[in-house]
Amino acid sequence: MSPALPLTPLLPLSSRRRVPPHGARSRRRFAGEYVRADLSSAEAVVRAVRSFFAASRSIADTTVVDAPNVRFAKSGETNIAYATVGDGPFDLVFVNGWVLSALEYAWEGPAANFFRELASFSRLILFDKRGTGLSDRAAGIPDLETRMDDIRAVMDAAGSKRAAIMGFSEGGPMTLLFTASYPERTAGAVLFGCRASYVATDDYPWAFTSEERAEVIREEAATAGTDEWLNGYLEFFAPSLAADEEVRRWWRRLVLTSASPGAAVALWRMNAEIDARHTLASIRVPTLVLYRVEDGDYPDQAKYIADRIAGAELVGLPGKDHGYFDDPEPIAREVKRFLSGIWERGEWDVVEADRVLATVLFTDIVGSTEKASTLGDRAWRELLERHHAVIRRLLVRYHGNELDTAGDGFSASFDGPARAIRCACAITEALKELGLEVRAGLHTGECQLVESKVGGIAVHIGARVAKAAQPGEVLVSSTVKDLVAGSGLEFRERGAAELKGVPGEWRLYSIDSSTAS
Repeated sequence: MSPALPLTPLLPLSSRRRVPPHGARSRRRFAGEYVRADLSSAEAVVRAVRSFFAASRSIADTTVVDAPNVRFAKSGETNIAYATVGDGPFDLVFVNGWVLSALEYAWEGPAANFFRELASFSRLILFDKRGTGLSDRAAGIPDLETRMDDIRAVMDAAGSKRAAIMGFSEGGPMTLLFTASYPERTAGAVLFGCRASYVATDDYPWAFTSEERAEVIREEAATAGTDEWLNGYLEFFAPSLAADEEVRRWWRRLVLTSASPGAAVALWRMNAEIDARHTLASIRVPTLVLYRVEDGDYPDQAKYIADRIAGAELVGLPGKDHGYFDDPEPIAREVKRFLSGIWERGEWDVVEADRVLATVLFTDIVGSTEKASTLGDRAWRELLERHHAVIRRLLVRYHGNELDTAGDGFSASFDGPARAIRCACAITEALKELGLEVRAGLHTGECQLVESKVGGIAVHIGARVAKAAQPGEVLVSSTVKDLVAGSGLEFRERGAAELKGVPGEWRLYSIDSSTAS
């Protein structure tokens, strides 16, 4: 018997253009670029050649590529897995859709082609959202605000002071909220295949009604993790690749290692409540909205988003795939054109952060005049100082920014509505120990930023909401409620109200404080 010959490279598996390696950060060893075989017999040679031609006929390039080195960023107590690829002149943070991981197994299939394209002109920052992929699983599926914080944590860990943020599909609302809340960290925004809301309204008919959402979630829970479920999602994300067996195997492994079936259902349940439409008018950075022209009703949703972001550019791309797996070059070409333009015009570090999305909180003491009269000036002043000290301590805990203290009233701003609600509830409970009852009101809106403090009409609305609150109540506007999906906070509708000096009717909601702890 002839001795076994060494493993020998044959021909490249794919004629697709290879993006060259970029920097020491990415290990670009194309492990699957050659077919290797034990050529100990003529039969082995035949098998190797057949294997080569079978692989080259595959619809998608699923060449195995070493995934980039994974690191972990601390976001609170949670570890967020991230990696950087490429060494372009500017940073691009990619916010993935659904439960999809952008690390490890993503690089064993056609998603790697898309990431390589983006990394060819940027330093690409990839991460797995908490509760998915390589990030901590015990954290579960959190609210939009907490996940937005994870972007900031990853940017800090990667040493990125300012970056473009690209959201895909379910990553869109998260990108919108981050961009509106942190314009000083966002050089530009790119949205691909995104929606602004999962809640059907008269002017947003593309989402599910509450009944339809409940039915979809029931179906998800019944089939999650099955082949039927996996194939259905592949048909949605990449119908042009769904018949390819190699892609189906990769997809199954990617999804099942990205999240458990229970986590996927929990994410759907949280998404079903998201309404980020209120962020659109607050976005002031350059924005590109991309969509595939045959991707269901996403062209209409893309137009809705672009029409409501000042100066946004809307671009339709050929094809029907919702995802980025097949033919990623046209997507990357548009992203490169848009972001390189910002960079080459010298606008990347130009921060026009005079307006920002913020949540404002107002509190005031119930029956303060009577209490002051009963206690006397000195005792009342001492009680007010203790009142202020309690609120300031809780503002530190919930990352609030003190705005003003006018008599027995207090105002503050927050970069996230769920934090603001929890702070308001904590304030009402803590002040009971001082024998004080307060009412609180919150509103989220675009605010003018002056010397690190906010002002404008949104602040006035917050003050009016507080005036409408009952003693001991935390009352919020509908814009606050719509942005805290997945937070576990529960509300009681208080109906429509007219706010003094503010046009139109406003829907107000009372917080169930037992859900805010």
